[in-house]
Amino acid sequence: QVRLVESGGGLVQAGGPLRLSCATSGGFFSISDMNWYRQAPGKQRELVAGITRDGSTNYIDSVKGRFTISRDNAKNTVYLQMNSLKPEDTAVYYCNLVLTGGTGRRSDYWGQGTQVTVSS
Repeated sequence: QVRLVESGGGLVQAGGPLRLSCATSGGFFSISDMNWYRQAPGKQRELVAGITRDGSTNYIDSVKGRFTISRDNAKNTVYLQMNSLKPEDTAVYYCNLVLTGGTGRRSDYWGQGTQVTVSS
């Protein structure tokens, strides 16, 4: 059973940093792509950053240069370092594990989410 547990959210002033962690269990981490999504009140969930099993990264434009996604395969953990936070970064942040099987079938697993609130 794949399990994802996020931590590191909280309340921070604009301009400050936060580091989110997502610890996974149940196997498959090293062969999975990992993503961070967020969902603000009244808005759709959006993909913030992703890192492939090979270490390639991608970001939405609004966080480029401020957020960094990384992974530690030895710890089965993915991180999201968030710097220069803005009030518009306020959202629940979700960790997502994507496992693609040999047939191309995709399986998604989600954490419970962690709240990030940025005060102005």
